[in-house]
Amino acid sequence: MNRARRLLTRPWIVGILVTGLVAVAAGLYWFQPWQLVVDETVQEDLPAAAAPASVPPSAPPSQPSRPSPSSPPSPSAPAAPAELATGTLISHEHRTTGTVRIVRAADGSLVLRLENLATSSGPDVHVWLTDAPVKPGKDGWDVFDDGKHLDAGKLKGNKGNQNYPLPAGTDLTAYTSVSIWCERFDVSFGAAELARQP
Repeated sequence: MNRARRLLTRPWIVGILVTGLVAVAAGLYWFQPWQLVVDETVQEDLPAAAAPASVPPSAPPSQPSRPSPSSPPSPSAPAAPAELATGTLISHEHRTTGTVRIVRAADGSLVLRLENLATSSGPDVHVWLTDAPVKPGKDGWDVFDDGKHLDAGKLKGNKGNQNYPLPAGTDLTAYTSVSIWCERFDVSFGAAELARQP
């Protein structure tokens, strides 16, 4: 016991202990290993397209307009948003499954949508629209920051159905893929090649 106390009073021993603690704290912050066992599910509805306009029939001038008792008015359901591109996610550094859709919403805005997503949590993971080719295996892990990419936002959850609005004026012809990209380690968790809809 006395020997341990004597060791702890030596400056170089204290320096080693402090350095070790700082290294452990930095490693925990940088790698965040608990993210690998934590799941966050986010469920968002598909953006709706504009409902078709319903024009009430005009009544003859001599008679007031009355609803017909035999045919009650039925509300028009909103149409599905226009689908512009789709893709299927493949795994890169982490097992990743799900589909990608790019749709035009009711207000004309573009939305990148992840459906049935399942991947790992991680530090600083984002959704990227890119011009890189999707390659299977390790060849595809780090290609997505080599060329043009658009950051659609931080990944909301590692599971579920999620919407990511794209900036107004985004030229979809400039992009060919989507990556679930970890900016902390510059690696793709998974990616999908986009197929344009006619």
